[in-house]
Amino acid sequence: MHKIFIDGSAGTTGLRIYERLSARRDIELMILPDELRKDTAARREMLNKSDVSFLCLPDQAAVEAVSLIENPDTVVIDTSTAHRTADGWAYGMPELSGLRKQIQTATRIANPGCHASGFIALVRPLVELGIIKKDSALSCFSLTGYSGGGKKMIAEYEAQDRDPLYDAPRIYALSQAHKHLPEMKKVCRLTNEPVFSPIVADFYSGMEVSVSLTKDMIACTLEDIKTAYRDYYKSGLIRYDDSAEGGLLSAAAFSGRDDMVVAAFGNDDRITLISRFDNLGKGASGAAIQNMNIRLGIDEATGLVK
Repeated sequence: MHKIFIDGSAGTTGLRIYERLSARRDIELMILPDELRKDTAARREMLNKSDVSFLCLPDQAAVEAVSLIENPDTVVIDTSTAHRTADGWAYGMPELSGLRKQIQTATRIANPGCHASGFIALVRPLVELGIIKKDSALSCFSLTGYSGGGKKMIAEYEAQDRDPLYDAPRIYALSQAHKHLPEMKKVCRLTNEPVFSPIVADFYSGMEVSVSLTKDMIACTLEDIKTAYRDYYKSGLIRYDDSAEGGLLSAAAFSGRDDMVVAAFGNDDRITLISRFDNLGKGASGAAIQNMNIRLGIDEATGLVK
């Protein structure tokens, strides 16, 4: 039975991973008492005894946790931003070309960011296929539920006396320095970071990422892009699906799920690429568990909702 440790199990992602794994009978969860959660010696022991350790920590704490590991067989799945562009770390999106094989043997796996997952799922295949040029100047909008902001934001949105401005969607990361931008650029093999506008709204979970293209940016038709996605995403938890709810696309449609759909809409002159998923699912804990399953040789959808 595989031994699993969650370092940082009190945070939103850590709690979700714990809830999912605690219901499984094919693994053993290693749990520290609350009073030892921040005890370095106790964490070191657990990290080195585990077969797989999830790091659900702030970036600097995640770097510190990795430094505590001396066991060469311990597999680390880091859900922080710290190692997503680092050398020697496999990027945890197995649906992308070549990454599944890396994840199957890696001892260091960087879990993708939530907004980044939706952008990369849309853009990376089209860059690989030469449909989008690497030096393209792309723009991206991303709608997210408030759970993506962690415990503090959840409390703010669910407070009875909250600011009425929370009733409407709010754009953030106005300085164009969002922490997901480096991985969006690197994993998509772009030479420029996209202009990125994330938006948080008054719903708990779900995510909808959109990228706009115009005719001068691509050398193909809308139907060519649809075909490219269908051919590219034939395995894993990402698929093509351009169905809509009465002509509308809700950002909460995949709340509670661990899969993702990508789609292309518009016409040959103006195209909108859209991905939909759960920021807590394929955008966080669901992706982490999918990566664990693959690394342990278990069916990747085990314990997941799709």
